[in-house]
Amino acid sequence: MTVQATLLDDLTAMLGSGGLLTDTDDMERYCVDWPGYRGAEPLAVARPATTRQVADVVSYCHRHDVALVPQGGHSGLVGGALPDVERPELVVSLERMTAIRDIDPINFTMSVDGGCILQSVKDAAEAADCDFPLSLGAQGSCQIGGNVSTNAGGLNVLRYGMMRQLVLGLEVVLPDGRIYNGMKALHKDNTGYDLKQLFIGAEGTLGIVTGAVLKLFPRPQVSRSALLACPSVAAVLELYALARRSCCDLLTAFELVPRACLELAMEAAPDLRDPLDAPAPYYVLMEASASGPADLDTMIEDLFERGLAAGQLTDGVLATSEAQAGNLWRIREAMLEGQRNRGEHLRTDVSLPISSLTAFHQRAADAIQTLSPQATIIAYGHIGDGNLHFNILPPPGLDPDERSSLLHELEERLFEIVADFDGSISAEHGIGRFKQAAFLETLSEPEYDIMRGLKRLLDPRYLISPGRILPRPAE
Repeated sequence: MTVQATLLDDLTAMLGSGGLLTDTDDMERYCVDWPGYRGAEPLAVARPATTRQVADVVSYCHRHDVALVPQGGHSGLVGGALPDVERPELVVSLERMTAIRDIDPINFTMSVDGGCILQSVKDAAEAADCDFPLSLGAQGSCQIGGNVSTNAGGLNVLRYGMMRQLVLGLEVVLPDGRIYNGMKALHKDNTGYDLKQLFIGAEGTLGIVTGAVLKLFPRPQVSRSALLACPSVAAVLELYALARRSCCDLLTAFELVPRACLELAMEAAPDLRDPLDAPAPYYVLMEASASGPADLDTMIEDLFERGLAAGQLTDGVLATSEAQAGNLWRIREAMLEGQRNRGEHLRTDVSLPISSLTAFHQRAADAIQTLSPQATIIAYGHIGDGNLHFNILPPPGLDPDERSSLLHELEERLFEIVADFDGSISAEHGIGRFKQAAFLETLSEPEYDIMRGLKRLLDPRYLISPGRILPRPAE
């Protein structure tokens, strides 16, 4: 028997019926993610149903020198979960591990499997009169293990923080198959190193997240959404500072949406209508919410009046029903689909100090227009946490090689400007494989040594997610 045949037989015996996929057609969807990026065909797709089965698979791969890559809901944007094209890998999918293990509405915690879909977590929290605030466009398909491994951000970081702030405990299968059980539902624990933080944002390179204890919050009883028209990015930033002060601590989301993004949204979802009578160069999508009695209408109307008087906004609409609020936030989702429909383009998720966003936006826009005057800039994002998705649609009519070359040149220039502002090339998407070269250029020697040391400590043979974040060592 060949080595691969032995591997498949052993894994089939280990995982049982339906636990291992080997047919090319069955494995097709594990080779492509939401943006359309494609990886190689894997050795097989292992679908363990328990943490113990994950540990058995990983231990087997460790003993037999088989590379593997954990995979969540296929919504990654940096190629980190796609099977490698250079070295055959086993995909380990947690899609069968979907249990909500425990909900404690007094402790405001929930324990879940790593493969649990984010929307299922949010629904279960709501049923317990609680709220899990992570909010992503992909929440109907992304998994908690992936959210943890990429330190997911989303719309509500302004108020609730990144995934790093929403995790109290983790269960992780280490690269040698041992299980790290840190599933403590403690809000305070100051005993030594905080080991769970090693795995949050590690993109599956240090272990496979099979369980998590999540922090819950009181369920909002009242919520208000508004769309505001602004004359400039500078006005948006001034309005943000005003909103932070006038909306107390109830401001949940504050999103910059340029006119080009609104048009992309209406292009992708023809039933969407322009919410305001006259177009504006920029818009703000904002939300405020409260878990108790609060007069949000008066609060936002006061913001309108003060913003109008200061010239920070020119028009606006306050949603008066859940349906109207839903239509406003559909703009934020549909514009992503509109971008994808335009084909290959530059996606970024840079972060800057909030006070630097206006200057960065102007300088970056000038640089991109100089390099490619016909390119379309669609810079939008989470103003409240300094995360700007400075995306670029290339000019139409370029052949694939010309397009790829141009996008690479534009990305390099953009990242140079990010560095000038002491920013980050990734606020929430991660590094994966696609951003590795740019990431390595930003690392100091001590940073690189620490990261490489952690990888070598936990995975000295680089068998789990090899080549992601850090390159494989030369053989």
